[in-house]
Amino acid sequence: MEQIYPLFGFLLWFGLFIVFYTYIGYGILLYALVRIKELFKKRVALVLPEPLPDVTLFIAAYNEEDIISKKMENCRALSYPAGKLHIVWVTDGSNDHTNERLAEYKDVTVLFNPERKGKTAALNRGMQYVTTPYVVFTDANTMLNRDAIKEIVRCFSDPKVGCVAGEKRVDTQSAQGATAGEGIYWKYESALKNLDDRLYSAVGAAGELFAIQTRLFEQMPPDTLLDDFILSLRIASQGYKIAYCKTAYATETASLNMKEEEKRKIRIAAGGLQSVWRLRSLFNIFRYGTLSFQYVSHRVLRWTLTPLMLFLLLPVNLVLALSGSPFYIGLLFLQLVFYIAAYAGYRMERRNLRNKLLFVPYYFIFMNINVIRGFFYLNKNKGNGAWSKAKRGPSTL
Repeated sequence: MEQIYPLFGFLLWFGLFIVFYTYIGYGILLYALVRIKELFKKRVALVLPEPLPDVTLFIAAYNEEDIISKKMENCRALSYPAGKLHIVWVTDGSNDHTNERLAEYKDVTVLFNPERKGKTAALNRGMQYVTTPYVVFTDANTMLNRDAIKEIVRCFSDPKVGCVAGEKRVDTQSAQGATAGEGIYWKYESALKNLDDRLYSAVGAAGELFAIQTRLFEQMPPDTLLDDFILSLRIASQGYKIAYCKTAYATETASLNMKEEEKRKIRIAAGGLQSVWRLRSLFNIFRYGTLSFQYVSHRVLRWTLTPLMLFLLLPVNLVLALSGSPFYIGLLFLQLVFYIAAYAGYRMERRNLRNKLLFVPYYFIFMNINVIRGFFYLNKNKGNGAWSKAKRGPSTL
């Protein structure tokens, strides 16, 4: 038994380092690097171009009849000049009243194909009709702030910017039980994206709100699960930056319940694993430098090694605790407390009770379990880019 202690000791410390670095250490290191950089190089304030360029607001939708009027009302409220904002809906596969609802808006372009092939296929087809220099992608169920388009266009004043990632916000008033963890997660993500941008480039964009230079769009395989992530990182791999614009934000309601959030997390994890393979060229740090470092630290570890190490820590720690070491026994105790808290959070969520102290560890474990489940989802659904969307809670927007 004593012969395996050195190996298990290495696994424990390596696992602790990976988990800590992924969720805490990278953020600390990133903050330090940004502060050092900004001591020597201050950020330049960007201005809106004059005259304002034409922009396409691109919305891929599937069976969204219930949200059409609210989304169009939100589009009408945007401060960008109406004559320069071209609204395009791609409604491929929709078999409800989505197209009939959109027919009421004569200034909107609707592209419809009865065959449902998934969001990526809809993007590939719809982008062939976009002629403006910039295109802003948003989801039907997300509402943009009034100046979102202007703030995005302002970011493109920097010629090095090929993609702009807006901020995703979760309507916490609609969050029920542990689904509020989604809001906490995105606040943390937003802080990391802001630091990534200030260091060099944001790492990917969320489909709720992002924009690109139209000329940089490349057709993607139709089975792509995370079109927003793949598209934005492809642009970054060409030497352009992904700017993070926190003054342009999209707000959506939280998932209806944890079952719906589970569907979403598994799908995203599967898409993440697919992206790691398809963007494997970004591992070349000699070619991509800082972008490669950010990509591995912020994204790749979360979708690959870290969940495995997280769940390996408990059995490894258990074996080491058998040696009688007070340190390993104490560490095992802390792990057990964490998992007990996560289970208590799970039980409270099942009863629709809300306790932040408990649902944070629950949501953390929940996310990592679904990364592993995402592997099986990806293996089962190879070649299929369509999925059933997660149901959202009632909106207070």
